[in-house]
Amino acid sequence: MAVTDDAIAAIRSMIMSGELKPGDRLPPEAQLSERLGLSRNSLREAVKALALLRVLDVRQGDGTFVTSLAPNTLVETLSFVIDLHQDSSIVDLLGVRRILEAEATHMAATRLGPKQIAQLAVLAESVNSQSSVEELVEADMEFHRTINAASGNAYLAATLEGLSGATSRARIWRGVTEDGAIDRTLAEHRAIVSALRMGRADLARSWATVHVSGVEMWVSSQLGKDQI
Repeated sequence: MAVTDDAIAAIRSMIMSGELKPGDRLPPEAQLSERLGLSRNSLREAVKALALLRVLDVRQGDGTFVTSLAPNTLVETLSFVIDLHQDSSIVDLLGVRRILEAEATHMAATRLGPKQIAQLAVLAESVNSQSSVEELVEADMEFHRTINAASGNAYLAATLEGLSGATSRARIWRGVTEDGAIDRTLAEHRAIVSALRMGRADLARSWATVHVSGVEMWVSSQLGKDQI
């Protein structure tokens, strides 16, 4: 693994220095291995690893390319890791989402214009207590996706997208089994929109915290954990 790690570090250095830019094709394997002083086998393993991380894109018969390195592409690997652990650490994941979601909402409060806030209001009213839990969760994800995108931090928005998807099952579970969960969710969405409309970044952050904390506390109680 040490030799493969050296190969990974060498390719990473080429990207970080700007020698290889997003969309660039890597030199042929034989040429690159000779230049780096590494075996073709170790280089091949490094390429496989970086492809899994979505840093490189191996196109059969065409070569190996640097991906766009866009935040949503790179953070996809986080979703994979989360999927492996969500049953055993769902409360911890919700805790992370609570912290990041609140800050993203606070950041977005100064960036959202009247038109965007109006769109959020429409989203908040697009479902009601008669809607299915699946419809509610989808509307909830779109609501927060819109706010997070307005935070101005693409990596934060992409990370939250992964966390949101990974915790959607817990929200569906809560909506099906807890009385009043849907009405509370809708009320919290309206409160967030109201705070954003008033330009109250601090209040919007507080409501976002309350919103995610409700699911976090409910899941914790269902799992018999005393973590909150």
